[in-house]
Amino acid sequence: MSTNGPMLASSGYVDLQVNGYAGIDFNGDDLTVDAMHSVCQRMRDEGAAGFLPTVITDEVDVMVARLARLADVRRADPLAREMILGVHIEGPFISAAPGNVGAHPQTAVRPANLAQMERLLEAADGLTRIVTLAPEHDEGLHVTRYLADQGIIVAAGHCDPSLEQLQAAIDAGLRMFTHLGNGCPAKLNRHDNIIQRTLSLSDQLWISFIADGHHVPFPALGNYLRSARIERCVIVSDAISAAGLGPGRYKLCNQDVVVGEDLVPRSTVSSNFVGSATMIPRMAENLRRFLGLSDDEVLQLTAVGPRRILSGDQQI
Repeated sequence: MSTNGPMLASSGYVDLQVNGYAGIDFNGDDLTVDAMHSVCQRMRDEGAAGFLPTVITDEVDVMVARLARLADVRRADPLAREMILGVHIEGPFISAAPGNVGAHPQTAVRPANLAQMERLLEAADGLTRIVTLAPEHDEGLHVTRYLADQGIIVAAGHCDPSLEQLQAAIDAGLRMFTHLGNGCPAKLNRHDNIIQRTLSLSDQLWISFIADGHHVPFPALGNYLRSARIERCVIVSDAISAAGLGPGRYKLCNQDVVVGEDLVPRSTVSSNFVGSATMIPRMAENLRRFLGLSDDEVLQLTAVGPRRILSGDQQI
């Protein structure tokens, strides 16, 4: 079956986390209207109905400029207005702990701050749909409550809250967990860890996963989907600009990234994954081939679920 199978192409997948694609970096400082148009065209040709460009951790002034540029670029192009359904802000209010911080620049990570969050939202000009933060670094959960009151989806990610902290954040408006199984240390306590805590509260959360088979090996992904239920899960690409270019050495913001034959981007200075180089159509085929999911189940994970998240639907 083609990677753009008929069920996926006819419905149009929605990707809630795209850092870049086909050589275009949404976290770069020279994004052009033409470049964004080309990304939107390619993604639409490959079966996308829409996506959220994602801006990751940096100094707040830098993130503000990048978000403002994304808003300007979207405004200037009809296709971008059609395809860009909003933006996802991932950081800077995450955990700086090794393992949790992932590929985010550790020096730019900071505790959640309401005034800085307001600056980021203003720069995005009303386009912010998801904010990923660490609940344990949002003192008093003020930022979580503020975002939830604005109708913005608050997601936990790159974090390690206790079960009590995670439940308190849910009570304050947290509604999602970003790429569970990643943004956490490679070695965890066998039983008391962020994956188990999140799965134990999955009836109250949407959970996203990266389905390239490397970020979460397929046996584990199958277990997680069964535990959390497919109806509460979505697949995201977490794609970077190297996605769609094949193996090679690439630049991402201020760091060098090597994409191997396995199509996994890795930092040249550590073994950390740096986003993914696999898009949703390939991930959909992975779900069919390695987990035996039906077309309807794949559709739920790649199209129905993401649309429900963006609509604010929390009911199952």
